[in-house]
Amino acid sequence: MKTELLRAKNYAFLLLKYRLRSCKEIRDRLKRKNFSSDAIEGVIEDLSENKFLDDRAFARAWSDYRLRNKIGIRRLRLELKGKGIPKELIEKQINQAKNEYNEEETIEEIIKQKVRRLSSPVDLGAKRRIYSFLLRRGFSPETVSEKIKQL
Repeated sequence: MKTELLRAKNYAFLLLKYRLRSCKEIRDRLKRKNFSSDAIEGVIEDLSENKFLDDRAFARAWSDYRLRNKIGIRRLRLELKGKGIPKELIEKQINQAKNEYNEEETIEEIIKQKVRRLSSPVDLGAKRRIYSFLLRRGFSPETVSEKIKQL
């Protein structure tokens, strides 16, 4: 049992060496490696107590990283949910992100980049492609269609 706990903890540290992870991510990866549930919970508890695992810090870091890569608030919310971040923490992080991140400016910036790359004038097909791209990036359809109409 002790050796399994040690192996699980070493594997968790290996994962954390590359980037911060949420508790759910560590739990899922340890399950995939077939560690016992006791070992997994022991590792999660120990890493949380020693501040190696902190969902609040993870959510903040993930949000900062993803928003620098120009994604929308909707997609950020889905990603955080997928990473196992609690709903209250997601909402708190989303509200903070909305204060610091101007989605409309980002959409305009992406549209300008896309239009510059076009060799032909902006036609209906180009507008559809840009619209679809922005939706896949997680921007709200209302804001995207408003900005596309301004083309």
